Amino acid sequence: MTTIYFVRHCKPDGKVSDDRNRPLTEEGLLDSKKVAEILKDKNIDVFISSPYKRSYDTIKEAADSYAMTIQTDERLRERKAGKNSNNHEMFKKRWADLSYAEIDGESIGAVQKRNIEALNEILKKYPGKNIVIGTHGTALSSIINFYDKRFAGDSFMEIIDFMPWILKMEFDGETFISKEDVFHIKKEYKG
Repeated sequence: MTTIYFVRHCKPDGKVSDDRNRPLTEEGLLDSKKVAEILKDKNIDVFISSPYKRSYDTIKEAADSYAMTIQTDERLRERKAGKNSNNHEMFKKRWADLSYAEIDGESIGAVQKRNIEALNEILKKYPGKNIVIGTHGTALSSIINFYDKRFAGDSFMEIIDFMPWILKMEFDGETFISKEDVFHIKKEYKG
């Protein structure tokens, strides 16, 4: 059995427009200590993250407590946002049609494809291990949707304010077995 703890990032600083390098807020940094506390007794073998600063920094304290480095994988990055992408109507439109993308944006289907490709490689490389993956709301939601089609637009809207969110998923080889909400803090999403 391989156990993956997906960790959606803590609250980022929405005033920073550079999506890739957007840091955590002071509150987010404090919450990353709670993430480390939750993960401290999980016997983690590997830490992997989206290359985006907010995801990496959310799991950094946990990785440091295990004296481990964090691998990054570009495929685990968040969805590329296009024009007019951060409103609830657009969220619903994208989830109703996973191939839909706004101008200059990326579809949820494309995000799902690259995230599942990365996840399958991780499952093959680290069978039977306990793994932490630093991730994002849409990226993680697309992974859940791949294994459970009931998780779609309405489900995404339920978790949009979870920052951080730790979701435990178990796999037998590459076969999905179960998922469990381990921990979350509700923060107001501000796009």
